[in-house]
Amino acid sequence: MDIEILKIASDTKNHKVLHKCTHKAKQKNSMCGDEMEVSVKVGKDQILDFGYQCKSCIFCQASASVLSNFSINNKISNIDKAINFFETFFQNDETRIPKEFKKFKVLFHKSNLSRKECILLPFKALNKALKS
Repeated sequence: MDIEILKIASDTKNHKVLHKCTHKAKQKNSMCGDEMEVSVKVGKDQILDFGYQCKSCIFCQASASVLSNFSINNKISNIDKAINFFETFFQNDETRIPKEFKKFKVLFHKSNLSRKECILLPFKALNKALKS
């Protein structure tokens, strides 16, 4: 296990219940049973606050931590771009991560292919929340 993933997962400042959220969704990984609940407060086409709760592995926790930090004070259009990019990342061996998404690089590399559903779970939950 990469020590960097453990460090990222230990950043739990956004692991919280967001009571005054505008969007919320739950997602479950049918392969391993990980569960993710994402709640966000959206205003002026950007995410103002992000909370997540999970019963999940370290990869999912690290992914939720990075995604929450990336999303706060970011435009919905940039977040949609990130979601769309990473949902297809593991399908192409030649995919390079753009500079704007470098924070995700430790999670998104081919050596984590077997954990892709765990890593993508927070993205799927956020996408579901934003579409609700």
